[in-house]
Amino acid sequence: KLPDGKHLVVDSKMTLNAYEAYSNCNSPEEQERLGKLHVESLRKHIDGLSEKKYYANEKLISPDFVILFMPLEPAFALAFKVKPELFQTSWDKQIAIVSPTTLLTTLRTVASLWKQERQQKNALDIAKKGGLLYDKFVGLVKDIENLGDKLGSAQKAHDDVISKLATGKGNLIRQVE
Repeated sequence: KLPDGKHLVVDSKMTLNAYEAYSNCNSPEEQERLGKLHVESLRKHIDGLSEKKYYANEKLISPDFVILFMPLEPAFALAFKVKPELFQTSWDKQIAIVSPTTLLTTLRTVASLWKQERQQKNALDIAKKGGLLYDKFVGLVKDIENLGDKLGSAQKAHDDVISKLATGKGNLIRQVE
């Protein structure tokens, strides 16, 4: 769970049995076989995680990928040595494989992207509110102009009444006099 109610799914339950056997083996041929088993185990785990589609869960606000954490750098390195395309293959399945040295960087990158998204959302909100404020000012100016027109009409009506009553040609006061 992250701030702002967001989530980042980090899976760290991967099996390292083949890697452990690889590390304890001295035979290059056996190491090669165990290295391939390690990659196969990792591939199966990637497939299983991909099928779960955690990112599609409506209760989670998360990026559209899952982080697969490999806790041992040498196991991480071996997997990519044996199968260099593994990173792209996993990414295509919405799985980001990270090691202890790349986990923090990945988490900070995601946090930074969310921060930029939040800033962009705030900027859009400010622009929207600015537009609404502008519209209110335009409406207020129109109302003031309308008021001026009505005041002018009222002044003209007032002047017409005064003219008929006291100042105009043939006004009532002169007639009464």
